[in-house]
Amino acid sequence: MPAFDRRGRPPLRSLAFDLGLGAIAALGQAPWNLWFLSVTALGVLCWRIGRAKTARDSGWHGFAAGFGQFAVAMSWIVEPFLVEPDVYGWMAPFALFFMASGGALFWAAPAWLSGRTTLEMQQRGLSFAALMVLSDWLRGWIFSGLPWALTGHIWIDTPAAQMAALFGAIGLSALTMLAAALPTIFWRQGKAPHPAFAGTVLSVLLIGTAWTSGMARLGRPMPADTSINLRLVQPNATQALKWDPYWSEVFFRRLLDLSAARDPDRPAPDTVIWPETAVNFLLEQSASAPQDIASYVGAPVLLGIQRVEGARYFNSLTEFSAKGIGAIYDKFHLVPFGEYTPWGDLMSRFGIRAFAAQHGFGYSAGHGPATLRFGGLPPVQPLICYEAVFSRHLLSGNDRPEWLLQVTNDAWFGNLSGPWQHLAQARLRAIESGLPLMRAANTGVSAVIDAHGELRATLGLNLSGRIDSPLPAALPPTPWSRWGDWPTLLAALACVLLSARYRRLTGRRG
Repeated sequence: MPAFDRRGRPPLRSLAFDLGLGAIAALGQAPWNLWFLSVTALGVLCWRIGRAKTARDSGWHGFAAGFGQFAVAMSWIVEPFLVEPDVYGWMAPFALFFMASGGALFWAAPAWLSGRTTLEMQQRGLSFAALMVLSDWLRGWIFSGLPWALTGHIWIDTPAAQMAALFGAIGLSALTMLAAALPTIFWRQGKAPHPAFAGTVLSVLLIGTAWTSGMARLGRPMPADTSINLRLVQPNATQALKWDPYWSEVFFRRLLDLSAARDPDRPAPDTVIWPETAVNFLLEQSASAPQDIASYVGAPVLLGIQRVEGARYFNSLTEFSAKGIGAIYDKFHLVPFGEYTPWGDLMSRFGIRAFAAQHGFGYSAGHGPATLRFGGLPPVQPLICYEAVFSRHLLSGNDRPEWLLQVTNDAWFGNLSGPWQHLAQARLRAIESGLPLMRAANTGVSAVIDAHGELRATLGLNLSGRIDSPLPAALPPTPWSRWGDWPTLLAALACVLLSARYRRLTGRRG
């Protein structure tokens, strides 16, 4: 057992090891997709937490590993501060530190609670795994939610991701944590042959079962594509130049020319799709622009655009066609401190108006998720940028659309991990819902994603161009779209309660 110092935490060399485990665990996320390293690192972490002397020690192991995980997986968080480095660059390291620290708390709490509620190493490993699943779910809700770099996201680029059609993203987190914890759950000191070997075999079988089940689902014939032809346009408007008066005109002309181009080998698009905040004018200033743009392009255009009501601004999506402006969708799940300041409107009641959306500071939120109809297109659920991160916003039942549309500006996320992780989560939304997803990104990655989450076509980072594709067909509603995360959450909660019950029973025997 490692020695612990008198300050109530493991020594720095032990925490440094945990930090390294977390960093390795992050390599399962996009764009690295080294899921086997994630499972191994998390398995070692489960074992260390199981062997910890106290709950406080367990919490420290979890915090250090979580810090390493989020520091690597979410290193892209520094990129927005580097768009204007002379003004905001000094804030970048602080943003990464506090982001990693905040994320680490969602690993520290399960580790500490597992130590508080269980005595035996095996039960502690099971409890920690189950609590991590609950923590991943909670992270999608608390403080408006940030379900980014979940432990289950390591499977998105594998056939095992198809299990999300049954159990959602949280079900994939359960797959990750159970596979990682099984060797610790079966651990018995001094036994020969060592039972942990059986736990490792079961872990491999669990992953293999998910993998082969996913391959079987992918092997089923897909319905024929629809007759709707769409064009995704990517102007590659870099964030530093996007609003520059000269360059914004260059990017606008690029959008028009790419949209109007004709390929003799492909049918003309029925609708053209531009990314988030595609134009440099407000919707209220559009005048005859809807008809002029549709006429030049030769088809209706769905585009991201800003609009204003009084002093309130909205990040919106609408249709420009020969008939004018179509239905309007307003982004409702805004980025805290990026698109609005939390409690800004509340503070304005006390005279502090500099952060209030109702006074024009930041965006105001729309009414919520919606299924809309644009022209002759099938009903669609729009998702603007960050909204595609949230499984809970997907509509089902009578409101279920026939496809999903994400318009986004990932130029804020830099060129390394951020855009690829955002794309991966869009793929997961398609799997969960059984719906195709069309993705128009400003600087990439634009993509056609079918209802299995498979990439039909992509246009990579920092490129300008277009994708012409038929709209893939929808699948029937998935089991997850009917029952949501409840089966996984209830199973995780049952594991926590059983582990705690075992402690009480063994305590009474003692």
